[in-house]
Amino acid sequence: MKVKIKRWHTVGIWQWNMEDSTDVCGICHNPFDACCSYCKMPGDQCPLLWGKCTHCFHLHCISKWLETKDSEGTCPMDRQPFEAAT
Repeated sequence: MKVKIKRWHTVGIWQWNMEDSTDVCGICHNPFDACCSYCKMPGDQCPLLWGKCTHCFHLHCISKWLETKDSEGTCPMDRQPFEAAT
């Protein structure tokens, strides 16, 4: 019996290398494997940013948060001064 392949469909999946893959951004509440509300596609264009307080956010979400008048430069989760972890 000969088999001839007419079409080939592939599907790819990716995810951030994190301890708990069920975590969500504390600002937009989207999973880290998805993109923030400002991006159309997840991946390198929508990176994550960890703070010294150990909270993690989409880069675009925390950037917009820190620009708001109400934030006063604090983490939205614990209201400590937000500094990016190095």
